Amino acid sequence: MSKEIGITVKKNEDFSEWYTQVVIKAQLADYAPVKGLIVLRPYGYSIWEYLRSSVDQKLKATGHENGFLPVLIPESLLSKEATHFAGFTPEVFWVTHSGNTEIGDRLALRPTSETLAYSMYSKWIKSWRDLPIKINFWNSALRAEIKATKPFLRTSEFLWQEGHTVHSTREEAEEEVMTILDIYKRTVEDELAIPVILGKKTDKEKFVGAVYTTTMESIMPDGKALQMGTSHFLGQNFSKPFDVKFLDKQNIETFAWQTSWGISWRLIGALIMVHGDDKGLVLPPRVAPIQVVIVPIYSSQSDRDEILKKANELKETLVKKDLRIHMDSREEFTPGYKFHDWEMKGVPLRIEIGPKDLLKNKMVIVRRDDLKKSDLSFESAEDGIAKTLDEIQKGLFEKAKKMLDNGIKNVNDFAQFKKEIEDGMFLYSSWCGDQKCEETVKESTGADIRVIPFDEKRTNAPCIVCGKPSKVDVMFAKGY
Repeated sequence: MSKEIGITVKKNEDFSEWYTQVVIKAQLADYAPVKGLIVLRPYGYSIWEYLRSSVDQKLKATGHENGFLPVLIPESLLSKEATHFAGFTPEVFWVTHSGNTEIGDRLALRPTSETLAYSMYSKWIKSWRDLPIKINFWNSALRAEIKATKPFLRTSEFLWQEGHTVHSTREEAEEEVMTILDIYKRTVEDELAIPVILGKKTDKEKFVGAVYTTTMESIMPDGKALQMGTSHFLGQNFSKPFDVKFLDKQNIETFAWQTSWGISWRLIGALIMVHGDDKGLVLPPRVAPIQVVIVPIYSSQSDRDEILKKANELKETLVKKDLRIHMDSREEFTPGYKFHDWEMKGVPLRIEIGPKDLLKNKMVIVRRDDLKKSDLSFESAEDGIAKTLDEIQKGLFEKAKKMLDNGIKNVNDFAQFKKEIEDGMFLYSSWCGDQKCEETVKESTGADIRVIPFDEKRTNAPCIVCGKPSKVDVMFAKGY
């Protein structure tokens, strides 16, 4: 494959350029005519579809239903919860005209849907019998991206799901927060093969309007953190301004307890960064649009007919096992070109069948994760292919887990902290809980407190900044 077609930079030499080339050349997405927007191509959308299907099944199994919300939100509605609204103001796109006519009350293009959903919930909920309400919305959100844009990671419109639930008790709402975080963790670790750290955000970093925010963070190969998903306990902070209340069993009017939560297509960005290599994408089998590509190899018409017959038989056998199989029978490209093409697109397993293979009653299988080749008999195809895909899935997670573990360092000296953070690390340090110290770290290093881990291991060291007694140990990192 020519340099113009393949990836022309190494991942460890120019990470940003490498990432962009993989997105474009693997045909995941392309830049739209409007700055900050991207077009999701079918191959990229297929990955999103598998993620969506997986999360959707888990949500429905726990009693959630899907709904739909319009994209336009009146400014008067957004301003009902002033603190929440102020947090999004710099990012809001406004619609001010219908044709040439001013519309009066400006309409916001949905940055998030709390205000819109809760104005409806206040109409629908009257009694404790109406609760809980657990609705999920698959849609897009629009936020004017004022930082440097990057496909899947920072764009002005993005695909996501946002859930909004209403409960009769605080305990039930807080249980919902953790149920969702567990669904997210299982999806990301079991299917995307990316390990995560679970915990809470600080008050400075929590979702605007939430009582607290739980988060799922992971480390990228450049040492930066990526927020993979969040689940928020909103308490009664939205139910009071939006009149989301109900008559309880004692016929007493009570404000409801609420949660909201979401993941977005930035998970695809994480997938690219964590698993990709100098050849392009490396996809975990469970989310790969094509799990196995079959490449028949022949040079004569007689070989062609026999090999294609065997390849099609193999394809039918594997499809019956619910595997996603593609036969690359393109005549206009050489086998070598096809190999490089599918390697760039990250297909987990390649099967090569040529004349010599037929004589030996076997095929050659090539793993995408380590590019190792091995022979497999046609009789062993069903079990052998499935086993190899499982090994690839497990191996990718183990490799990513090692990267995460090696990327965490305990540091309790601020001078050392400043040096280590430049190299790209998750720094586990003690913090007094004072927001001033949190801001000092941000101003002097660019790092944030990404997460207060649930499995926090107290070192009882003094605060990394001020030296006063610490309250918690936290993970600092620069983030996307």
